[in-house]
Amino acid sequence: MQLKLQQITKQFDSKKVLQGAEFTFEKGKIYGLLGRNGAGKTTLFNCLSGEMAMDGGQALIRTESGDKPLQGEDVGYVYSLPILPEFLTGYEFVKFFIDINKDKLHIDKSVDEYFELMSMSVEDRHKLIKGYSHGMKNKLQMLLFLITKPPVILLDEPLTSFDVIVALEMKKLLREMKTNHILIFSTHILQLASDLCDELVVLHKGELSSVPAELLHSADFEQKVIQLLKDDSHAEQL
Repeated sequence: MQLKLQQITKQFDSKKVLQGAEFTFEKGKIYGLLGRNGAGKTTLFNCLSGEMAMDGGQALIRTESGDKPLQGEDVGYVYSLPILPEFLTGYEFVKFFIDINKDKLHIDKSVDEYFELMSMSVEDRHKLIKGYSHGMKNKLQMLLFLITKPPVILLDEPLTSFDVIVALEMKKLLREMKTNHILIFSTHILQLASDLCDELVVLHKGELSSVPAELLHSADFEQKVIQLLKDDSHAEQL
């Protein structure tokens, strides 16, 4: 399975944020999306998730049976600022989510079994979401995608709010999930990108470029990526 982006454009007033962005993402890999602040990473995610309309271009899901346009239900989006019903407990929310989706999803675990996958204690799952830390809210978002199993999962700065132990758990989970999903996450932490990703993609001047594989684990990885992000001609170099 592949996610194929073709000539995606998006502008706000006179500012061109995406200028013919093209790339092919594959199942079985974790992709890190790198870019400077304002480069358009969140805009790209919003376009792919259907939160925002593209001005031009398209995104396709490519399988053995052919290509089809990417739909909203194909995408799971882990927001950097989680949007959750804070008046419910985590347990109440997940149970409600399962109940309203049970006719169209293959639910193979109980509510508690899903929480155990996320290493959330019995006490935490019965707390109001309002009292959750940022990291716990992100774990709850991730849990929903273990239930819905969308082919494409977008993660906007997913691990920056976790403590060391939880971050390690989430890295393990993402590595397991990549077998059946296309995983793309944006981050500004280069060490995290180097540690977790199979491939890095740079968004610069509205276009997407792949970082050479040999650079990913090289000793001067961080310095080279910083140079690429500063250099207007980096796309030609890549």
